[in-house]
Amino acid sequence: MRITLLASVLATTAMMTVPAYAQDCKPKHEITTADKGFITVGAVTFAPFSYIDSSGNVQGVDADILAEIAKMECLELKTLPTDAAAGIQTVVSGRADVSTGAWYRTKARTRVVNLSAPLYLDQMALFSKEGLVELGTLEGKPVGSVQGNLWVADLQKVFGENLKLYPTSVAMHQDLVAGRLAAAFDGYSTGMSAIKQGTLSGIQVKVMDADDRIAASREAGQGTFPMSKKNEAFSAAIDADIAELHESGKIAEILVKHGLEASAADTGAPRLIE
Repeated sequence: MRITLLASVLATTAMMTVPAYAQDCKPKHEITTADKGFITVGAVTFAPFSYIDSSGNVQGVDADILAEIAKMECLELKTLPTDAAAGIQTVVSGRADVSTGAWYRTKARTRVVNLSAPLYLDQMALFSKEGLVELGTLEGKPVGSVQGNLWVADLQKVFGENLKLYPTSVAMHQDLVAGRLAAAFDGYSTGMSAIKQGTLSGIQVKVMDADDRIAASREAGQGTFPMSKKNEAFSAAIDADIAELHESGKIAEILVKHGLEASAADTGAPRLIE
């Protein structure tokens, strides 16, 4: 009995003291984080980029990229679920090191947080029964988009009253499936997620051909990780790790794993949406 008890104590002690990575793990950079040993993630639900699983852990494209970075820095991920309205505030307040959820690189956000190097493009897509890719085939026909999307103002110039705006993608997708729209414009990732969920029956989602009239079709929004302005060393390390993951093709591999196009990893130079 004493031997069994002693073995149990030793095993428990080992579980408490053995780190997540071997003691000889050498981080690529000298950084500090909100919680020592972890990258704390302010996780906003926006599938397939960021969502919470049944165990309360962040999953998705953003999470997989961060998991690779965590390995490079001998750290683990810690999930702090939050809604979109509070996502960036978790970083500003110091409760989280980064936020996930396909955040765009915008000029306004640079005033309150650092933005990582581009992760991927959130490509503009055409949703139609025919698998259309060209804008010109739709002129004069009823089309839809979601309020607040990057391309709305440009679409309004092309389609005028034939463009119907929706408060959510779900409502627009329902009208499209029902045949009340000839086509719809939304993010490629949103379409892939809807197809996976079975809510776009009979609809094809195609990355739209570039059209000079629609700026977002030529330069899609770049996904990023918002990070604290108070931790410049952390931001620099994350950017260096992202560069390595792009170079190795790992980010393209992660995108494909989640049903997205590998080409979305070809972000081009960093830019900001005004």
